[in-house]
Amino acid sequence: MKKIVLSLAVLSVSLFAEFKTVSVDEFAKLQGKGYPVIDIRTPGEWKQTGIIKGAHKMMFFAPNGQPDLARWFFELGHLVKDKKEPILLYCAHANRSKALGEGLSKMGFKHVYELKGGIENGWIKAGKKTVKQ
Repeated sequence: MKKIVLSLAVLSVSLFAEFKTVSVDEFAKLQGKGYPVIDIRTPGEWKQTGIIKGAHKMMFFAPNGQPDLARWFFELGHLVKDKKEPILLYCAHANRSKALGEGLSKMGFKHVYELKGGIENGWIKAGKKTVKQ
């Protein structure tokens, strides 16, 4: 019986996708591998702080707090052709990117990473540059 329970536990862990919060340095390293970086903030936020160079601006949550799922997943489909491909996400403080990353992971995306602290408390605070919009 112990072997069956242990086997089921191992199998269930392997079926779950990886969602991970990563440091600024790890995020930059993953970006350097060519993985798509997605900035899910609003146009006002892009203008205020700029974006990480090479990031795709794909607002997820509208100003009313609700996501535009159809539009967002349509845009994502142009960047990521397979759920096994890594995706790098960030927002202002990592609250929205964490929620989205966890959701993508539950949907079967295998390698979803979010920037610890977001662009403001992570990237900019670490002295990394942004591209003004």
